[in-house]
Amino acid sequence: MCSLHTSSMESDSVSNSAIPRQSLTSAVADRLRDQIIRGIIPEGAQLRQDAIAKEYRVSRIPVREALRQLEAEGLISIVQHRGAVVRALSPDDVEELFTIRALLEPELLKLSIPHLTEKDFADADKILRTYVSELKHADHVGAWGQLNWEFHSVLYSRSNRPYFMSVLRIINNNGERYTRLQLFLTRGMDRANKEHRKLLDLSRQRDVPAACELLRHHILDAGRSLKELLQQRREPMRAGEKVKHFSAAEA
Repeated sequence: MCSLHTSSMESDSVSNSAIPRQSLTSAVADRLRDQIIRGIIPEGAQLRQDAIAKEYRVSRIPVREALRQLEAEGLISIVQHRGAVVRALSPDDVEELFTIRALLEPELLKLSIPHLTEKDFADADKILRTYVSELKHADHVGAWGQLNWEFHSVLYSRSNRPYFMSVLRIINNNGERYTRLQLFLTRGMDRANKEHRKLLDLSRQRDVPAACELLRHHILDAGRSLKELLQQRREPMRAGEKVKHFSAAEA
């Protein structure tokens, strides 16, 4: 397993300055979450409180509370005698997360579409064009998941369901590392782009049933593809082979 130490974290530019004193726990959690989602801290990595506190120039108290917050979100596990470890999702975990998404997201879209404005559609279109551009650059893999979430969240923004959105944000945080992996290794960008464009068009047309059905299939198909990919990559590990962790830096 990997241990998080000062030298490994210095490579990320966001950790070069001290965290402001306000909301230290949230600030530490935000920074660690970002590094986990982007793959800078890979699955299986051990998070050492003293190293994080030293790097971020804070006491161990906000670090400890931040780790508890990330554990509640499902990004890490607190393991006896080992401390905090970045969770690795199993194929079954992926299936569960995408099944939850397929249940929740069409409901949010159904509620949101009638109230979306022309500005919302323009914002979604702008994000989508940026997303399409970023997908052409393998070295920009770290931005893919965030742009995907931004596009979807604009379409759900008029649903007036803040608790649904909060749950979905946690689910996306857990799955984003693996969504980027799937897009990168399967080269599924073209299909994702076409389905996103069609989803935006149907939403503009206020065709709620068609948009929701497309979204449900879009999510379930991505989940099946990702589950199959993880099963394939986990096989060598069960056979005792050494498998290299994927990270944004490798893209």
